[in-house]
Amino acid sequence: MTANPQDRLPRVALVGRPNVGKSTLLNRLCGSRVSIVEPTAGVTRDRVAVPALIGDGEREAWVEVVDTGGIGIVDRDDLGPQVEAQIQAALSTASLVLFLVDAKEGLTPLDMQVAARLRGFPVPVLLVVNKVEALAAEWEVESFRRTGIAEGPFPISAQNGVGIGALVTRVLDLLPRNPNPAPPEKPVMRLAVVGQRNAGKSSLINAWAREERMIVSERPGTTRDAVDVFFDRDGEAFVAIDTAGIRRKRSIADAIEFYSDARSHRAVRRADVVILLFDVTRKLSSIDKELARYAIEHHKPLILGANKWDLVDDVSAAEFQKYIDAEIPSANFAPVSFLSAREGRGVEETLALARELFEQAHNRVGTGELNRTLTRALDARSPSSSGHAARIYYATQADIAPPTFVLFVNEKKHFNKDAIRYLQNRIRAELPFAEIPVRIVLRDRNPDSEEQQRMEGDFARRKGPSGRIVEHEGAEETEIVEEEAE
Repeated sequence: MTANPQDRLPRVALVGRPNVGKSTLLNRLCGSRVSIVEPTAGVTRDRVAVPALIGDGEREAWVEVVDTGGIGIVDRDDLGPQVEAQIQAALSTASLVLFLVDAKEGLTPLDMQVAARLRGFPVPVLLVVNKVEALAAEWEVESFRRTGIAEGPFPISAQNGVGIGALVTRVLDLLPRNPNPAPPEKPVMRLAVVGQRNAGKSSLINAWAREERMIVSERPGTTRDAVDVFFDRDGEAFVAIDTAGIRRKRSIADAIEFYSDARSHRAVRRADVVILLFDVTRKLSSIDKELARYAIEHHKPLILGANKWDLVDDVSAAEFQKYIDAEIPSANFAPVSFLSAREGRGVEETLALARELFEQAHNRVGTGELNRTLTRALDARSPSSSGHAARIYYATQADIAPPTFVLFVNEKKHFNKDAIRYLQNRIRAELPFAEIPVRIVLRDRNPDSEEQQRMEGDFARRKGPSGRIVEHEGAEETEIVEEEAE
């Protein structure tokens, strides 16, 4: 197996007791809100690892910044040992460690325990004193020398950026020198894994990553953030986005769950392919159906992941497929993957299926082929509204991912939702978009529009002897019926 491209980046691990500002510092270094920041201790549980370009332009380097759960966390779901294991994994692969403490709260016994663990560590450790926004907090900085950490203290405010420049300069001094720092390889695709709590999302991510990157527990709601996990297959880089389990709006208990829910929906929007994972031992819920609709509304290729299939022995795959089609009819074109993430069954097949959908989303078709398809569709069943004929004068594919088709029509109001759905189904049936959402954009034909004149010119049309429009595509000529607007 080719090494993960992220493994070539120096790793900067952020450690410390709970609620000292590690997630805020990660967001500051990465320039975006990657981790949830909330004043409740123990929000971060999994390792959140993000590539970041740090420096001032004249001197900079790509690093992987790793946010960890708080050392010594007392987790409300009794996941302290699992959080500790993730911290240890981050430390064992770190090139440099930033030990964060809180200037406002001062030196605590737990800080001293963390310091004892880091003294004599085989990689450089920098003592970083966070939350020095106020002058009173700055007076506390010197007291942290009692930790015995030789490098530091570096006073900073991760919240407003004070002191970050000096800290980054020292980090660059200590990192392995790379004369030609380069960004990490661009991922082939981003895979968002969404679903209810305890559907097995983290188990699937770990199976793809081939390491325990995410905490797996029988307790629902273990994952709280949308965590990007980089992994590699056959020399290609991927990003899998593990998300928090979605809950009904009325069941959201606190700010952590609110932001987790928002991040999960954002993960769908920024994904190239969405895997909706659900537990086949339970009925599909309204949450599953809402997530499927949300992905389709945002024109995302969707895989329905029937997880824990190894626990089913009285239903065939064909029977379960019929059940899914009846429960989520809007996703009847989306493929179903039967798998067991915990057992590793069907995991690679699901990734291969995601690749296929990704390729479908990037397909292009010729204008002539598209227009022939739509002409046949209208000949078979002409869409209409209130007795008025709905007419398509010409169409073209305007974009990929999602495949977007612009249809110039007599009047948009004649195309209702059923008509649009019918055309989408015909496009999927006859063109290479069989298992993905396609987007149709309607535009009223305006012969006086310069833009539309340019488009018609691009089609290189001419009148044939029969009065039909002939469109040239190399050696091929296709005929498209031109209807006059009423």
